[in-house]
Amino acid sequence: MKRFHVHVSVDDLSKNIRFYSAMFGAPPTVQKADYAKWMLDDPRINFAISRRGGAAGVNHLGFQVDAEEDLQVLRAQVAAADIEALDQAGASCCYAKSDKYWVQDPQGLAWETFHTLGDIPVFGEHATTAAPVEAGCCVPETKVSFEPRPKTRACCG
Repeated sequence: MKRFHVHVSVDDLSKNIRFYSAMFGAPPTVQKADYAKWMLDDPRINFAISRRGGAAGVNHLGFQVDAEEDLQVLRAQVAAADIEALDQAGASCCYAKSDKYWVQDPQGLAWETFHTLGDIPVFGEHATTAAPVEAGCCVPETKVSFEPRPKTRACCG
């Protein structure tokens, strides 16, 4: 099963927590000094906000899947369409460790598809250090192209 994921960068976390808690009729499932997340079942969405230096607005969209097999099915769809993707196995960000991949839509908006493996105590954690990542959400710095790779023709056109 899939859960739609939205991550919004905000300028005032407490004001936005109050707003979204009222809008969703529930407090955040996860709340940190710089981050909050609602795991809602109706609608089925993973909605996160953070105050981590990014411009206010939609940071990225995505799908959270329940099983590694679901992740592989969606990754195969992207590969079959010849859309470039950035794979990240065991990535640590947004207070979770996940297997994931990233693509970009034609406007350059990042899409993350991920399977969460477990929680971590800091926003982003590297294998060599427990220091938190000081940048914005974990959208890769290196952007991937949304354009399908050109297919080679079997014959002259």
